[in-house]
Amino acid sequence: MPVAIYPGSFDPLTNGHLSLIQRSLKMFDKVIVAIAVNPKKTPLFTEDERRDLIRDAVKDPRVEVDAFHGLLVDYVKRRGVSVIVRGLRAVSDFEYEFQLANMNRKLAPTVETVFMMTGEDYFYISSQLVREVASFNGDVTGLVPPNVHDALKAKFARKT
Repeated sequence: MPVAIYPGSFDPLTNGHLSLIQRSLKMFDKVIVAIAVNPKKTPLFTEDERRDLIRDAVKDPRVEVDAFHGLLVDYVKRRGVSVIVRGLRAVSDFEYEFQLANMNRKLAPTVETVFMMTGEDYFYISSQLVREVASFNGDVTGLVPPNVHDALKAKFARKT
């Protein structure tokens, strides 16, 4: 079975992300969790912090954590991978993901995108929503791995 790349901002990693990683490992020998670094955005966690949080939450040796700048398809080609895994939470995700998948296919015809439906326990979770709730001292237990929960508490404790 091939290697797949699961890209995203992972700012922060959620239990929905973890579910997709674990389910991807049933189909692929290895999953590269690729942190997208966008210089136009100001993430809550640095690239290194996100990398460490993911590594700490995912202890499977078949998962590699990496980061990339620029176009995803360029990164995918550099890594010699031909499959991208993307999660779909709701119908609203489909249109955006459909556009991305087709643009990626135009830029790199040999790269395929595999869509996975997010589990029913996680379809409403997004990193943005988790950050917002945590910023108001809301309880995100069960939405993120324990190490991410602790990191969010520490991050927002410094901002108050």
